[in-house]
Amino acid sequence: MARSLERAFLLSLVFMAFATDAQAQEARDSKGPAGAASPWEGRYAGAILSYGIAASSYNAWPFAMPSFGRTALYGQDAQFGPVLGGLQVGYDHLFPSGLLLGVSTSAQVADTLNNNLPIYYPSSGSSIVNDELQMFGAIKGRIGYVYRNALLLYATGGFAYDRDHMVNTDGAGDVDEGYVWRGGWTAGAGFEFPLTGNWNAQLEAGYYHFAGKGIYFPTALANFNSNLSFVTAQAGLVYRFDAEKKAEGEKREEVFPFIEAWSIHGQSTLIAQTAPHFYAAYSGENSLSNNFQTRETWSQTGYLGLRLTEGTEFYFNPEPFQGLGLSGTHGVGAFPNNEAQKAGYYYPHYYTARVFARHVFGLGGEQEDLEDGQNQVAAKVDVSRITLTTGKFAITDIFDNNTLAHDARTSFMNYGLVDAGAFDYAGDEKGYSWGSVVELNQKDWAIRTGYFLTPDVSNSNNYDTRLFRRGQYLFEVEQRFALNDRPTKLRLGAWDNQCYCGSYTATLSNPFLNNPDLYSNSPDIAGTRKSRSEFGFYGNIEHEATDQLGLFARASWRNGQSEVMQFADIDRSLSVGGVLKGTSWGRPDDRVGVAGILGGLSPSYQAFLKAGGLGLQIGDGALSYRLEQVLETYYLLTLNEWMGLSLDYQHISNPAYNAARGPVSVIGTRLHVQF
Repeated sequence: MARSLERAFLLSLVFMAFATDAQAQEARDSKGPAGAASPWEGRYAGAILSYGIAASSYNAWPFAMPSFGRTALYGQDAQFGPVLGGLQVGYDHLFPSGLLLGVSTSAQVADTLNNNLPIYYPSSGSSIVNDELQMFGAIKGRIGYVYRNALLLYATGGFAYDRDHMVNTDGAGDVDEGYVWRGGWTAGAGFEFPLTGNWNAQLEAGYYHFAGKGIYFPTALANFNSNLSFVTAQAGLVYRFDAEKKAEGEKREEVFPFIEAWSIHGQSTLIAQTAPHFYAAYSGENSLSNNFQTRETWSQTGYLGLRLTEGTEFYFNPEPFQGLGLSGTHGVGAFPNNEAQKAGYYYPHYYTARVFARHVFGLGGEQEDLEDGQNQVAAKVDVSRITLTTGKFAITDIFDNNTLAHDARTSFMNYGLVDAGAFDYAGDEKGYSWGSVVELNQKDWAIRTGYFLTPDVSNSNNYDTRLFRRGQYLFEVEQRFALNDRPTKLRLGAWDNQCYCGSYTATLSNPFLNNPDLYSNSPDIAGTRKSRSEFGFYGNIEHEATDQLGLFARASWRNGQSEVMQFADIDRSLSVGGVLKGTSWGRPDDRVGVAGILGGLSPSYQAFLKAGGLGLQIGDGALSYRLEQVLETYYLLTLNEWMGLSLDYQHISNPAYNAARGPVSVIGTRLHVQF
């Protein structure tokens, strides 16, 4: 049943996004001024961002007297509350009178939207039922009126569906779980208006109700039934495929005259990696499985930017994500998929990746053009300038940049090649943090410094808000020069992380934290957490050797006395590589990349792992230490200006610095789409 509904939904998306030639011709025949098609006619597709308030009525039937009630669903691990995101496609027909009729289909996912409901079953005692909304969607019709060709007012309603994951955990720790699909209905109203080009914005209020559905928990010998209803405030961004067919000279009214410019981009990246069986003398809790396995990740990102006034820009990046790394993103220091977040999911989750403001202070003199792109509104700026960036974003958006190896969606995939391996930059499980950066740019050099919030504990989604008592301080200098008359860039950076973190040495020296008979089979580093300083350095260089060949190298070092806070279990790293354009074989937009990594750990971290300790992503229960070695090569086949297909191979010796395991080969494929 679940697979049938999923297939039906996917087919409806395809049908709505790519309407038939007859529908497209009908749109072209809908005459507007000068005989052109109306900008409100035809196919559209886009993204949705919603804020939801949800509640569920439930009842449980354990033999005799039922328990029942009503509970709210809360958005956990979401800084902005229960935020949801998704996609929509649709088709509209506009009549000469201004009446508009349309149909659309949509699907949305939450970051986390669930409850933890205490239930008492006479058969099994106290339990906790977790009812988590995984996705919901609708197939809707809408009726509206277009006012002065610049504003659409509409009402909408139709069939709705949702999918829940229900888990019952009793007092003994026994778990029952299952999935429930529910049907229902939705109704709402909103308005739509043009932004720029073919892009329109929508604002809509909606109500969803999903009928009651039950699940049987065999351990508890009980049925649990619940329904779900919620209201949403929804913002949509849609691209109207047929809007460009309006008459020459016809102009859509400027809705926000105070906004100078818009930038709208998006990307979707699907990565699949396979690791065949390899030799392992032993394995532990955080080991890379030595059995054959295949895992995939899928990310989608919207890059929305606008210039409010000269020099001031605002950016927002919604980023739904789905998938897992090999062995749950464990078992390798320089992990082979930088897209594999430490919080992986079997189904899509919504996440707000970036929301930040940027202001440029021009210092006069020569100017340069900044092209429109992801998180960059096209602008002409002074070469000599100061840039202030504040909000939520990734530290590596600004620091440790390298045009040849800095994006797992288009270039090398490995952690140790995308960034400096030992650069333990502050961030949550997905790599983003709140902070500010100030940059001074000159023609041949730049300096930048910043401060960011750190997670409250290692690999946490909660930020430590003890400003300037905890946090990460960064500094980087960039020099641009010619080497053998070819462009070259050198970047040197340092960071200091004031964190609440544990010490390897303190853990091993405390018998109560390192006694398997008293606590566990591994040392408990959490017992030594307190305010500590973690610091390190990195450098990277990129050189345009020829018009077709670029070379790069990175080196990084971390003090390695305290636990890794966010990035990777690497204390020393060296990487070198090159990227070759396909010009010589008639494919100038194709790329071939080859690079290698050497990674190591501090003596303190080695001793901790030898004693059976667990790191952020590694820990085999014992350690025959040796440097971790990775070789990665990829071929990027550029299909057109917005799509590329890659084949990737990585050879990893001594995974997790353990000579008793490996080597392992990782074969990957990647499909990347962007606009």
